[in-house]
Amino acid sequence: MKPVHSWLTRHSFTLLRISIGIIYLWFGALKYFPNLSPADQLAKDTINLLTLGLIPPSLSIILLAIWETALGLVLILGIWQRLAFYVLMVHMFCTFIPLFFFADISFTNLPYAFTLVGQYIMKNLIIICAALVLYTRADARMSVTK
Repeated sequence: MKPVHSWLTRHSFTLLRISIGIIYLWFGALKYFPNLSPADQLAKDTINLLTLGLIPPSLSIILLAIWETALGLVLILGIWQRLAFYVLMVHMFCTFIPLFFFADISFTNLPYAFTLVGQYIMKNLIIICAALVLYTRADARMSVTK
C-alpha cells in the first residue's frame, strides 16, 4: 500500500486538474456542433439573459465553446493556474443562474427536487470544490517559491 499512497500523494492534484480540464474540453467541444451538446439551448438562453439579448444565440454558443475548450486546455497543460481558477469560478457562477431564472426547467418541486437539468447544474458543486482545492495548492506552492 505504501507505493500506491506515495504515487497518489505525488499525482492526485495533477489528476484532479487534468480531469476537470478534460470535462471542460469535452463539454466545450460539443458546443461547436449545433444541438450536439445537451446544454446547448440552456446555455444560449442563459447567455441571452445575461447579455440582455445583445449577443445572438449562434454566436454566444461559439463564444462559450471557445471559453470552455480554452479553459480545458489550460487546465490540462497546467499553465496560468491562477487565471484559470478565476475564469472557472466566473463560469461556474454563470452555470447556477438557470436555477433562479429558469426554475421551471431546473426543478420538479421547488426548491428541493431537481430535474435532470437541475442535477446537471448541481454537479458543478464538485467542480467548484475541486477548483478550490487546486487553487489553495497552487497558492501554497507560489508562497513557498517567493
